[in-house]
Amino acid sequence: MDKDTKLVNNKRGYLNNDFSFFNLHDNKEIKIDSHHHDFSKVVVFISGKVTYYIEGTAYKLKPWDILLINRDTVHKPVIDITSPYKRMIIWLRPSFLQKHSDTKSNLLACFELAYQRKFNLLRMTPKIRIIVQSLLSQINDTCQDRNFGDELLRDSLLLQFIVYLNRMTLEMKNGIIPADIDIEYDETINKILQYIDTNITEDLSIEKLASVFFLSKYYLMRKFKQHTGYSIHQYVLQKRLIAANQFLRAGQSVITACMESGFHDYANFTRAFKKMYGLSPRKYYNLPKQEDFID
Repeated sequence: MDKDTKLVNNKRGYLNNDFSFFNLHDNKEIKIDSHHHDFSKVVVFISGKVTYYIEGTAYKLKPWDILLINRDTVHKPVIDITSPYKRMIIWLRPSFLQKHSDTKSNLLACFELAYQRKFNLLRMTPKIRIIVQSLLSQINDTCQDRNFGDELLRDSLLLQFIVYLNRMTLEMKNGIIPADIDIEYDETINKILQYIDTNITEDLSIEKLASVFFLSKYYLMRKFKQHTGYSIHQYVLQKRLIAANQFLRAGQSVITACMESGFHDYANFTRAFKKMYGLSPRKYYNLPKQEDFID
């Protein structure tokens, strides 16, 4: 592994296997900024007091809630340290799920539907919870042991878990949100997020957005922060960097990535990209190309 690759690995969450499993317990103050990954992510919340912000929706989590976070989705948890924060997290390469999918069963469907519906939470029935808890416990055990066939067993258990996530997602008829889900959601903010996504190369200043949506600048700033957990500037910057990353992964030139993601100043683009990914866009572009490499 060369120096540049190591810098990238150290800068962001890095997935160098088909998937990684984490069983985490924090009882001290931790502050996690808004971020994204170039892989799919599952958060299984066990205990604590946590509000999870995902693309404009705030989810107040209950024990054994599951969050499905698609690749390149901006998210952050806000954690109340008065209660220990316990969760299991799984990082998944989309290529791993594609490899095990077929024409009848697309294992990526749960993440794709979560993104399309703008709803990322699953709440299990008691029957499903027993099954899922058993699978997660077994996955955790295989991560600790070094016995014959552990990798095969772990892959099998993980795929079973993903099958149940897809079944739960598909059973949500027409994407209707269950009545017992505690979320904070604002239709105006959702329209603003959609506007940002579809106009990433245009002027997305606070003044411009306030004008388009007939809101006062200060009301918009306060409302956006309240419902997303990010400032408008932070959110737009991340979205533009995600777009630039996607262009570079697709083999587009650095100049194309800069312009097509809404950066009109190359120096500013280079500084922001290096701060996010640990390398300049040109060095990142020259890394060996492979799917699901960065973050």
